[in-house]
Amino acid sequence: MNLPNTITLSRIPLMFVIVGLMYCEWLGAASLAFWLFVACAIGDGVDGYIARKRGLVSTFGKLMDALTDKIMVLGLVIAFVDRQEIPVALALIMLCREFLVTGMRMVAAAKGVVVAADRGGKTKTMTQLIALGFLLGAPMAGRDLAYFLPWDLSGFTEVVHTIGLVGFVLGTFFAVWSGWRYLSQYRDVMFEDADR
Repeated sequence: MNLPNTITLSRIPLMFVIVGLMYCEWLGAASLAFWLFVACAIGDGVDGYIARKRGLVSTFGKLMDALTDKIMVLGLVIAFVDRQEIPVALALIMLCREFLVTGMRMVAAAKGVVVAADRGGKTKTMTQLIALGFLLGAPMAGRDLAYFLPWDLSGFTEVVHTIGLVGFVLGTFFAVWSGWRYLSQYRDVMFEDADR
């Protein structure tokens, strides 16, 4: 197990820690959840950089990097749905998209075709991560910062939360758009057996 893969896989247990902290009410829990999420997001770029720099790029690393991104996003989305901060319809759309694209990749791989991440998929992931960062930042501002600062931060907290929610809606749009692009581009690979 090399360093890039260790960094990649560490995001899975950290997702559980972040979700657990989302349900904690003690002072600093929201801040810790936010900064752990930021560390995971930074790690998402660092692992690839180290792998390229040291010549450690592998099929396993590419697969797990994409998979841990999905696990991180889906885990947090489920928690936000449970807390009624993200509409369940958006989460279901996102979940359907991820299963469809993953299934398509599996069918393509079985036929020797590699489906690489395109710009639309990367934009989708980046938008979702930024949106989730804002959603995690809202309780940090509303609980932790408000405790230490002498100002009423309720309005600021609401703005941060709204930005996160709007960003997640935008991320859902990118999810549908990029999913449609994948399916359109690889339709022949997907359905060639079914058309016979």
